[in-house]
Amino acid sequence: MKCPFCGYEESKVIDSRPTDEGERIRRRRECIKCAKRFTTYEVIESVPVIVVKKDKSREVFDRSKLFNGLLRACEKRPVSLETIEHVVSEIESRLQNSLDREVTSSYIGELAMDYLKDIDEVAYVRFASVYRQFKDINTFMAELAKLLGEK
Repeated sequence: MKCPFCGYEESKVIDSRPTDEGERIRRRRECIKCAKRFTTYEVIESVPVIVVKKDKSREVFDRSKLFNGLLRACEKRPVSLETIEHVVSEIESRLQNSLDREVTSSYIGELAMDYLKDIDEVAYVRFASVYRQFKDINTFMAELAKLLGEK
């Protein structure tokens, strides 16, 4: 770490403690050359996940959009907010842990439907009907037949 006083590039850590509920680490350092002390903060660098939408536009992944979509699908269903929050966290974690910095919106939608299929079939069909933009009753019935065939 470069000393802000003399510019020397070596220092030693004197004290280290977490701040901001463990999100950052505060370090007291001492320059080896001039012996002056200074403070640095260490934070985890987060690289945003970019979502490529159907129209090829790009935007940063927004957790609240996914949450709201799942919430709408689960409306008036016996699905707790904790369950929805857990699904959103699982999907976000999978996106962050993947090596891809860009993912398609269709991939996120498929992940959400995979989770919903196991949680509540009615919520799954609701989400799929909006997500897959069913054009008519036949495509809707085909999705229901596929769901019934998996049982």
